[in-house]
Amino acid sequence: MSLRFSLMGPVRAWRNDEEIELGPRQQRAVLAALLLNNGIRLSNDQLIGMVWDDPTPSAVMALRTYTYKIRKLLPELDLKSRNGGYTLKAEIIDDCRGEPLEGLDSTYFEAQRTRLAQHRLKSREDWLERELDILELQKHVATFPLRERPRALLMHALYREGRQAEALDEYHQARALLNDELGLEPGPELRKVHAQILKGDLHLERRPEQLPPSLPDFTGRTAEIALALRTLPKTVGITGMHGSGKTALATQIAHTVKHHYPDGQIFVRSKDVANELLRAVGVENPNGDKAALWRDKARGKRFLIVVDDVQDPAQVAELHTPGSAMILTSLRRWNELPGVTWVKLAGLTETEAREFLREVLDPARIEAELDAADEVLDRVSRMPNPIRVLGGKLTGRPHWTVAMLLAQMERETQLGSAIPSDCQAVLAPMIKAEERLSEAELHLLQCFSKRRADVIDVCEAAEMAGVEAGAIEYVLESLADVHLIEPMVLGRYRLPRFVRMYFGWRSPVLTS
Repeated sequence: MSLRFSLMGPVRAWRNDEEIELGPRQQRAVLAALLLNNGIRLSNDQLIGMVWDDPTPSAVMALRTYTYKIRKLLPELDLKSRNGGYTLKAEIIDDCRGEPLEGLDSTYFEAQRTRLAQHRLKSREDWLERELDILELQKHVATFPLRERPRALLMHALYREGRQAEALDEYHQARALLNDELGLEPGPELRKVHAQILKGDLHLERRPEQLPPSLPDFTGRTAEIALALRTLPKTVGITGMHGSGKTALATQIAHTVKHHYPDGQIFVRSKDVANELLRAVGVENPNGDKAALWRDKARGKRFLIVVDDVQDPAQVAELHTPGSAMILTSLRRWNELPGVTWVKLAGLTETEAREFLREVLDPARIEAELDAADEVLDRVSRMPNPIRVLGGKLTGRPHWTVAMLLAQMERETQLGSAIPSDCQAVLAPMIKAEERLSEAELHLLQCFSKRRADVIDVCEAAEMAGVEAGAIEYVLESLADVHLIEPMVLGRYRLPRFVRMYFGWRSPVLTS
């Protein structure tokens, strides 16, 4: 269930697509003050000072009443009261509907209204800088004729279209207006653009916007996202088994924080990360020490960088720069990289897995067969990618029940009882994992999987393989590094059900 808020125009809230009536003005004011300080604890006195300019003694009781009603109205908001104060965390959107905080009139809200209006204006101009649409820029300049940044962008756009005379005319109009209205000369940005046009060497600095789109049905990972948000701009690493959703999580986090990094967002999936970073900012065919050149280019800038599927720590070891943030995804956890906070992904929680299945399959079909749905989720260890495939399969078979899918998963085929024989996509994470295994690793997984063992013991594994415990422990640790088994206590490992089923019934023949 999605709960979101807007502070642009009247304070508003939606649960999924249904708007929620938020109550009287002062109650909305209390909610707005909490939302404006998203994630920050506010004392009673602070909240009262924000909502009422001249509070009476009854304001304390009024505040308690309003927070109680907000809790009842929005229970999933988790509005907490601790040590005489309140805090909440929520998703706030900018739906561009009108003047911020409409109808709220305290001194605090007036100041916040100005701040939000400036934030919206900057966001609009950031978009104009990316698009360089002449018509939109002309409209914006006409609305805000004294703002120099959009005027400089309009001059850029006109010059790029070969309309040099019009670009220069914009400068002269701005200069005359600034002189008449404020008695000022144009600022350094306008003067610089004007001089570059006269010299014929105006170049617009490239601002990369490379993030993949976020998934509209992304579900869960609340604790992992919270850890990442606390860590950034220091480097965050995301590690986990194939199919655990590492890239999806990295992308979700990146979209959440991208507004903090105005110089651009760069997404890299390459062995030569430094080269791709330089290309993203306009440096083609760089020579020499690429990492050093990137650090020089990024000095003083705030970039958000996502490096997907790091296969060697040397790829990223010397690329982090102050002010910029980096998010890494990797099958393995590279402990030799300094200053990285690692987030490990396994399957979703039971609640998250159910919620995700409801996103990709009609919830009514799940609720009608909840036990069967839970069994399906458990068989794939609640991994996001297989859940998406299985949910899509049932969506494409409207006359199938969940029990029918479960029956097919249980039917012995050349793929075994665990995996739908006609859906190779479900197997994709395990297929990728198997491709990288040594013969010793594959043999060990198959032996324990065929025995349907939940736990692998080092001594038992050594006896089965006919080698010393020390040698077999090396193999087990290698499997743990790629998350095919999970360390418990020393000498014991858990075998996830999805892994156990695939390697227990492994067949080289796949059908689709």
